[in-house]
Amino acid sequence: MKVDGRPTRTIWLEPDGGTVGAIDQTRLPHHYETIRLENLADAARAIATMQVRGAPLIGATAAYGFALALQADASDAALAHAYAVLHATRPTAINLKWALDEMMSAVRALRPAARVEAAYARASAMADEDVAINQAMGRHGVKLIEAIAAGKPKGAPVNVLTHCNAGWLATVDFGTATASIYTAHDRGVAVHVWVDETRPRNQGASLTAWELNHHGVPHTVIADNAGGHLMQHGRVDLVIVGTDRVAANGDVANKIGTYLKALAAHDNGVPFYVALPSPSIDFMMADGLADIPIEERSGDELATMTGRAPDGRIETVRIVPDGSPVANYAFDVTPSRLVTALITERGVIAANAAALAQAFPERAAAAAAMRPAAE
Repeated sequence: MKVDGRPTRTIWLEPDGGTVGAIDQTRLPHHYETIRLENLADAARAIATMQVRGAPLIGATAAYGFALALQADASDAALAHAYAVLHATRPTAINLKWALDEMMSAVRALRPAARVEAAYARASAMADEDVAINQAMGRHGVKLIEAIAAGKPKGAPVNVLTHCNAGWLATVDFGTATASIYTAHDRGVAVHVWVDETRPRNQGASLTAWELNHHGVPHTVIADNAGGHLMQHGRVDLVIVGTDRVAANGDVANKIGTYLKALAAHDNGVPFYVALPSPSIDFMMADGLADIPIEERSGDELATMTGRAPDGRIETVRIVPDGSPVANYAFDVTPSRLVTALITERGVIAANAAALAQAFPERAAAAAAMRPAAE
């Protein structure tokens, strides 16, 4: 995608061939800045502090972080240490573990002297694979938007509601939920996006709106709780969200508030789609509602808000009374029964165990082989 007319990814290998650059998403939307990751600690901190965020981008950053770690020490002990440090940064997005497992498989059997080059090669390949997956999801998902557009009066936009940021900023490029939207827009389909602000970190208002604005996609930022009202009045044609993990039964973990959007969509007959790149599938987890770990982040994210003051200064203010306890659950799980379908790189499929296993048989078989025989 483009920033000020320049093709840009969220993460990249710097010209020195060793360090890694990334967009600092904690500075958006008011400042566009980049960071340089030089070692394992830099990569882990970038993930934990959400300078990089979004399940696919977390996975890509972890892969590069693993490579950075091996640059300093490529021993067996260093492999285990890098895996443990990066794995501990964020618990909900399965892409993190998937990426680290991929990196381990790529280098573990090699001599230490050969591991660094192999690690960088695999990390770069995984970044390219993410882009290809997202573009494929866009090609499949755009058909859903085009079908709705065909039934509308000429020129009337298809109204899509999103939640959080599942755009190109959440991936290496192109986005998951937004892939279909960008594809439709680029094909000349009239489309308009309702952008949930997505409290408490406001990824919709600060990130999704920023990238849609840069690409020229018509959109309107709304309060999180306005989605149901819009659906009741026929102003939402479909909902498309991303995901941090989908269990084998089709249950979907995504940013807190996704479940409420799914309930409102179900009550109003609005299709509710989840854009699912295959690295976000967790075939080892049978029941998402029971088993997916839900990250609970610092209460300061909920108790404070950061924005630009009239004089241009970026300020953080407290909005919760002193002494009031705060619980900040970062994700929730939407049961598969509320999901109309999953948009994947291999097509639009039902949100159930059979459809997932049929679409990704190699992933399902690998997970089955890893389960204890007692199961």
